[in-house]
Amino acid sequence: MDAPVIVVGAGPAGLMLAGELRVAGVPVVVLERLERRTGESRGLGFTTRTLETFDQRGILARFGDIERSTLGHFGGLPLDFGVLDDACQAAKTVPQSVTETHLEEWAAGLGADIRRGHEVLSVHDDGEGVDVEVRGPGGAQTLRASWLVGCDGGRSTVRKAAGFDFPGTPATMEMFLADIKGIELKPRMIGETLPGGMVMVGPLPGGTTRIVVCERGTPPRRRESPPSFDEVAAAWQRLTGEDISAAEPVWVSAFGDAARQVTEYRRGRVLLAGDAAHIHLPAGGQGMNTGIQDAFNLGWKLASVVRERAPLSLLDTYHTERHAVGRRLLMNTRAQGLLFLSGAEVQPLRDSLKELMAYEDVARHLAAMVTGLEISYDVGRGTHPLLGRRMPHLELTGPDGPTSTTELLRPGRGVLLDLADNPRLRRRADPWAERVDTVTARPRGTGAAAGGLNDTTALLVRPDGYVAWAAPGSHHDLPMALDRWFGTP
Repeated sequence: MDAPVIVVGAGPAGLMLAGELRVAGVPVVVLERLERRTGESRGLGFTTRTLETFDQRGILARFGDIERSTLGHFGGLPLDFGVLDDACQAAKTVPQSVTETHLEEWAAGLGADIRRGHEVLSVHDDGEGVDVEVRGPGGAQTLRASWLVGCDGGRSTVRKAAGFDFPGTPATMEMFLADIKGIELKPRMIGETLPGGMVMVGPLPGGTTRIVVCERGTPPRRRESPPSFDEVAAAWQRLTGEDISAAEPVWVSAFGDAARQVTEYRRGRVLLAGDAAHIHLPAGGQGMNTGIQDAFNLGWKLASVVRERAPLSLLDTYHTERHAVGRRLLMNTRAQGLLFLSGAEVQPLRDSLKELMAYEDVARHLAAMVTGLEISYDVGRGTHPLLGRRMPHLELTGPDGPTSTTELLRPGRGVLLDLADNPRLRRRADPWAERVDTVTARPRGTGAAAGGLNDTTALLVRPDGYVAWAAPGSHHDLPMALDRWFGTP
């Protein structure tokens, strides 16, 4: 074996996965077709869930001061994420190139073997391992791994070579995206619907402006190279009457509204994450964030299987948990596309939804959907409100002084949080001591400051931060939960 795991693609999902595998001590090779990072801004910023993920692994500090906001939209209709809670803020105007830089430095610093200029040509899974034919700087070679993960984007070579089914709907239109300099445009942060389509304008760091142009009736094209800026400027003028042809284009791209999702996230020893598993209209910047969360869900599970600490069935939960998330992602982005990009015939629907969004329950539902805060996994029956949900950040006090749930999860291990100083509970968890850290602590404060845990005596938290067991409230006992998520000791 050249490595236990080969990851194809050094975008956000691939780099997040590589880092997670290294946190767990698993060697990983990352194959990236491009010889160097593009430097293109692409996806901007990240959601609260991604902020929490980066903080949990100590990556967030690399970004320095980040502009944050609770303002968002659903299909072009303003939506305040603050309706969920005070902490629900998204990072704004962080170019994907910056995110990729920090993730690559983090993963490489942990020992990930990142090989640029390596293009995957073919994949063969023989049931015992996966052979990957690669063309790199030294010519063609075949690498072998126990597991292969395709994080290589919407046109994934791995997905095609491994025979994944990728059903869905094809693109019905083409839209332009460009980062430009040297011209001032009025801000249209969540977009403006016009008689012929939609335009969006937002500032980026360094005096750059991001524009999006959607001209209705534009047929989709399969391009082998980006569109010219002249095409973008002409479409902009037809829609707005404004001449932007004198602007300096920094980056120009085209995209469509295709919506597809693989039927399975694992086929034998090949898995998919990010855009390789799901493509959709980039409404609200959800795609990159979902891909990062795919990788965060998969990383610790794949590492446990590689290290023979968990059965293959643990990988089945990657599909069941993340496929459902991807399915809702496609649903809400298609709905937003219909609202935002359709013509006057949809205006009554926009007006009706705008009225409904004035109700807090509706606003909360939509905000939770597009931020990922609604996600809850099936971890077994029970009544505790945190079961299957992400553990919130809580300040704690223990025998060794102050700590927090975020700090406890930083090593990438499971955490059994003993909130009642229960020696019997700790003895029951002793057989899993090599895989799960047992910590006795109490929340600092009461009520809301304690996260509503005043009546909770213990919580078992997975390495990805999701609560797998709680006392009181879980119908399963602790050893069953430990065995399910961390294997038989």
